[in-house]
Amino acid sequence: MPPTRRTVLAGTAAALTVSAPAATAADRHTSARTGFERLVADGYAPLGGERVGVVTNPTGVTRDVRHIVDVMHADDRVDLVAVFGPEHGFRGTAQAGGSEGRYDDPATGLPVYDTYGRRGQPLADIFTASGVDTVVFDIQDVGARFYTYIWTLFDCMEAARLAKKRMVVLDRPNPVTGRGASGPVLKPQFASFVGRQPIAQAHGMTVGELARLFAGEFLPAPPALDVVPMSGWRRADFYDRSGLPWVPPSPNMPTPETALVYAGTCLFEGTNLSEGRGTTRPFELLGAEGLDGRWAAAAGELDLPGVRFREAYFTPTFSKFPHRTVGGVQVHVHDRRVYDPVRTGIGLLVTARRAWAEFHWLPNHWIDTLTGSTLVRTMIDAGAGTDDVVAAWQDELAVFRRTRARYLLYR
Repeated sequence: MPPTRRTVLAGTAAALTVSAPAATAADRHTSARTGFERLVADGYAPLGGERVGVVTNPTGVTRDVRHIVDVMHADDRVDLVAVFGPEHGFRGTAQAGGSEGRYDDPATGLPVYDTYGRRGQPLADIFTASGVDTVVFDIQDVGARFYTYIWTLFDCMEAARLAKKRMVVLDRPNPVTGRGASGPVLKPQFASFVGRQPIAQAHGMTVGELARLFAGEFLPAPPALDVVPMSGWRRADFYDRSGLPWVPPSPNMPTPETALVYAGTCLFEGTNLSEGRGTTRPFELLGAEGLDGRWAAAAGELDLPGVRFREAYFTPTFSKFPHRTVGGVQVHVHDRRVYDPVRTGIGLLVTARRAWAEFHWLPNHWIDTLTGSTLVRTMIDAGAGTDDVVAAWQDELAVFRRTRARYLLYR
């Protein structure tokens, strides 16, 4: 068995460990190996003698696209007794804001528990009723604060502590790299399921690193936590460098290119414009009835790095403007190394408001929930430009970057 590395973070109420085979020269020059691959290579040692439940969805696959639940269920070395489904469900059949409910998985016979919308003691009660000793988390994230799976992780960590269960997090790549954090930091009064804690809009971390951050900063009494890191992944790597298959983490995240723009263009969920749901290019196509080429032209004049905007017309099949032709833009990233999705999203909001007289924020101020404060909305309403809005959050972002640095696992 390869040697292991265990690191304990000080200042937490429970031992927080990182278990992994030591890196080799081969690891540094081959494609990424996920936390699950390294768990299997270690003979499931962190799960030995325990009844295991897995929080996962369709992204929890091996590189030959077998689901980890199927693999673990067939392996006598691990005692898998339950599955926990997040938003969209374990098998991924539900749309945004939905789940699959409680059922027995036809493929394995395992009970599948619905965790969506549950946290605290109600979620702890589910863990207790399932009979598990250890809760394993393995879901592909996309790098944005408002993507709910990282808060499923947070809620599971909180509930695992209440239920006196261990957490084991199996790491996967951040598909848009882990080079740095960008965007505004959430204010506590705007906490919700699309942002429980004050992290940046594009956090630049993996789920394993976020688990360490949550335990060290936001959970005064965290559960016993094991993070099984990847090998062969560098912070500057985009998903296509990983050698891993892409499985859509949710119905409107079909490709890694979608993930690349999502941290910025998802902000259009807070407006009366379509964010491209109901099209084949969600979050890359944006528009509304009555918009024309003036918006694409205005956005192009911002000279944002790494991106161009094409005048586009499309007909969503659901969500906003269903079965109606709308005009707008398609976002084309031509140099992802310098592209900043959050700055781009702000620039598009600024120009959309100026180009379309009917632009408005949704009445529930969902934009404030997404951005984590009133800052973006009020500054754009006051006529601020892209650079002014982005400059306004730099101090809080610098503080988060310093905190983030203490929990990073990869170079």
